[in-house]
Amino acid sequence: MKIMVFCVPATTGGSLTILEEYYKKAVKSADVNVQWIFVVSTPEFNETENIRVLNYPWVKKSWFHRVVFDCLVAPQIVRKQNPDEILSLQNVTIPFARKFKQVLYVQQSLPFVDYKFCFKENRLYWTYQNIIGRLIIRSIRKANEIIVQTNWMKEACSQKAKVNPSKIRVDPPELNIEVRKYFSGEATNLRTFFYPASPNSYKNHKIILQACKKLKEVGIDDYRVVLTINGHENKYALELYEAARQNGLPIEFIGSLKREEVYEWYSKSVLIFPSYIETFGLPLLEAKLHKTPIIASDTPFSHEILDDYENVWFFEPFDADELCKIMLSVMNLEQLPRVAQR
Repeated sequence: MKIMVFCVPATTGGSLTILEEYYKKAVKSADVNVQWIFVVSTPEFNETENIRVLNYPWVKKSWFHRVVFDCLVAPQIVRKQNPDEILSLQNVTIPFARKFKQVLYVQQSLPFVDYKFCFKENRLYWTYQNIIGRLIIRSIRKANEIIVQTNWMKEACSQKAKVNPSKIRVDPPELNIEVRKYFSGEATNLRTFFYPASPNSYKNHKIILQACKKLKEVGIDDYRVVLTINGHENKYALELYEAARQNGLPIEFIGSLKREEVYEWYSKSVLIFPSYIETFGLPLLEAKLHKTPIIASDTPFSHEILDDYENVWFFEPFDADELCKIMLSVMNLEQLPRVAQR
């Protein structure tokens, strides 16, 4: 059996993590009768007796190069390799390959969330919701099988694409980590808030800044907020950095961290996760495994991961007053009632 895995967009973040997961599965597979062909852009993977890796780094040059690859090159590769199954980890099926079985992994949640971006607010996210989103929905209908990470995505994909839920399989990300240090409930740790997230507007860093401004208005400044951006990645990051500096907020921009460094922060800080658009929300599960206190957005993906976790408080992701009150209560070692489950 020959399986082709397509994931040319993946270079960093969640998409690369998923690609690495499937590569590790292929390496661990004891079935020598299964051949794997990974079609990627820049990630470097070692080839083995039953694993081949095809690199196309030029795909990342521009959107035009990506379109050329998807519409012309990818179908040619498929016809040449003649696989028994195509596994697409890039949200859309391979075109002009109907005679092949296609399994589609959908990890892009933007087309399925309630929040709708307008064109002026963010052109890229609007494009994902209104143009690329249509391609994703069309691919869901064409695919023989769909894989998603969460039950809420399964329901959303089924309803949006109008396909039978039995066609969709839920496969949560595997998180095989060794927890070396659990959260320590020292007072200083309860006054340190940590948010590991990239500088995208839907990650909602701004609500943290607004809550910090409200804390400053009532004379509270003996705490710290740690963000894993340096403030210079893009326009959004620069706006956050300048706002924090101009308002004298106790926010630290420490830049990106290695995975082990992120795990270390879970042992000595409270996780704030105000993002309102996620497929899964991996930091929520990571922090949960470290027994870290969590302040999370009141969203379907947060509840799916955390509803069986006691050390969590949910808040409306656009309500700075509510976030401010929770942060203050955590710092004062007060017990807060959990938001009612959906």
